Amino acid sequence: MSLETADVRISSSWKRPEKKWLSAFAEFPVANIGDAMERLNMCDAGIIPVSSNTAFVGFAFPVLVTAGDNAAVIKSLDYIQPGDVMMINGLGHIDRALVGEQLTQRFQHAGAVAQVIDGAIRDRKVIESTGLPTFCRGTTPAGPFKNGPGVIGEPVAIGGVVCSAGDIVVGDEDGVIIIPFWRAEAVLAAVQEVARREAEMTAEVTGKYQ
Repeated sequence: MSLETADVRISSSWKRPEKKWLSAFAEFPVANIGDAMERLNMCDAGIIPVSSNTAFVGFAFPVLVTAGDNAAVIKSLDYIQPGDVMMINGLGHIDRALVGEQLTQRFQHAGAVAQVIDGAIRDRKVIESTGLPTFCRGTTPAGPFKNGPGVIGEPVAIGGVVCSAGDIVVGDEDGVIIIPFWRAEAVLAAVQEVARREAEMTAEVTGKYQ
């Protein structure tokens, strides 16, 4: 079997939410959003950034692959839209890289704002140089197979958190959080209140010790 004949199922196209949600959540760190979501929906601590450029906010583009096989990841290039975050479930497998230099650059040129991989990458130094925020579970020099099967556009779990196409994904140096789009309005209101209370506490501490 080859990439041309790989078994990759593609979900019907989904509508991305309005871009206003991206600018709204970009104001807040992941920790504050996590507090607003009752400390849920944050990817586990094994999903770590590979460079200092970590801040991003975008819409989830979910991809599910067989362990060590990136046929579906390659085919996803035909469907990326600006503002997407590549959310790749590699089943936590870190013995073969699902993404390297070439795919990272192609994601970036297609408009992706970040990639989050529950699996491994390679070509880390080059990926860092692209500036594309990248989170993963590990690195390895070993390349992937390209036989499939895989799925594009259906819900996947990343770092123990389920995400669906169009969910809002936010990342920074602390990690990654997934906001189900149907909860976006309520979460935004909650995180604004968290930020307000935190600002009050900071001002109180600053005033006390000046």
